[in-house]
Amino acid sequence: MKQAVYPGSFDPVTYGHLDIITRASALFDGLIVAVANNPLKTPTFSLEDRKKYLEEVTKDMPNVQVMAFSSLLVDFLKEINVNIVVRGLRAVTDFEMEFQMALVNKNLLERMETVFLVTRTEYSFLSSSIIKEVAAFGGEVSDFVPPIVEEGLMRKFRQRT
Repeated sequence: MKQAVYPGSFDPVTYGHLDIITRASALFDGLIVAVANNPLKTPTFSLEDRKKYLEEVTKDMPNVQVMAFSSLLVDFLKEINVNIVVRGLRAVTDFEMEFQMALVNKNLLERMETVFLVTRTEYSFLSSSIIKEVAAFGGEVSDFVPPIVEEGLMRKFRQRT
């Protein structure tokens, strides 16, 4: 059984992420969407909320599993015995950073392979940061995120005002 991991902070999950999840799940027997808990970042949503949102929006994808991790990606891969990582690319700037990370990870775990999927054009401008900024100023985000995430963003930013 060929399994892959699609890691990220998913803060919040967007339709761009779902595009990559859907396409990657068609390429592999199993796909683990791995929600990263990075102590160097201050996320908008808790790890539990990000995991819950992903579980909800992937519930109809039988070969997709959502897990959380708080370690180096390579350590997580060793723990679950998976060696393929899926990463999404929006633009050349994404490639530069992702290429660098793939090389570092390959150095740390020789058996690891990274598969890059280019996002669909309609999602190429999406980033979680931009969506959070639009939502923080009361903008419409329904074209960018699933309804459960839109509701979460509205609740989160209503609390801050």
